[in-house]
Amino acid sequence: LLDAGFMAVRAQFENSSDVGVFAKLTNAYCLISPGSAANFYSVFEAELADHIPVVYASIAGTRIVGRLIVGNRNGLLVPNTTTDQELLHIRNSLPESVVVQRVEERLSALGNVVCVNDHVALVHPDLDRETEEIVADVLGVEVFRQTIAGNVLVGSYAVITNQGALVHPRTSVEDQEELSALLQVPVGAGTVNRGSDLIGAGICVNDWCAFCGFDTTAPELSRIEQVFKLHDMRPAPIVEDLRSSLVDSMV
Repeated sequence: LLDAGFMAVRAQFENSSDVGVFAKLTNAYCLISPGSAANFYSVFEAELADHIPVVYASIAGTRIVGRLIVGNRNGLLVPNTTTDQELLHIRNSLPESVVVQRVEERLSALGNVVCVNDHVALVHPDLDRETEEIVADVLGVEVFRQTIAGNVLVGSYAVITNQGALVHPRTSVEDQEELSALLQVPVGAGTVNRGSDLIGAGICVNDWCAFCGFDTTAPELSRIEQVFKLHDMRPAPIVEDLRSSLVDSMV
């Protein structure tokens, strides 16, 4: 399942290449849907376990965790359908510095309607004002109401890290420049999984590592590595700090 020489790794959840549906990756933690796909978990674990916690988690009893939650190294927002038991498990599994909070939001697939890195969030134009404030407070980001190539589902059609942003292939050059000015990172258009424009569903990425669907082609992988500057990236000191604090709390 690993592609030697790539910092972008191909993975598959059972027979699905939509890795971004079944996993959520940030610079401080990774949540993965429980399921029969032990090999899916092991791909993430092999790349990440030395740096950040890799945790099995479900949301509202479902496996589509990547589409229902949104988070960064500061916090994690989950929909109000999340059970108490699930919330407790997630809180206990993540570093203490990560704030986990439930959100009352009509647009409950938070991963589809919010796109975030550690500094800036793009949100669906119709997101509740209260949710926007929670995103700003809990995730510690500036929030902008935005569309991607005319699509309101910003989390489905864009993925952003602190290094770069990959957006819907039909995003105009003007829009890319506007987004780049908002995000303060380079923005590039591209696809995943052999031409899919559902970027959010097809890729999990943080500042040093990316996981793409099994159907992702070599040119797509190359584009992903270029946009997110993955070639020379290593886990930042913050990650090592998080790891040591995690070990301390376990002892």
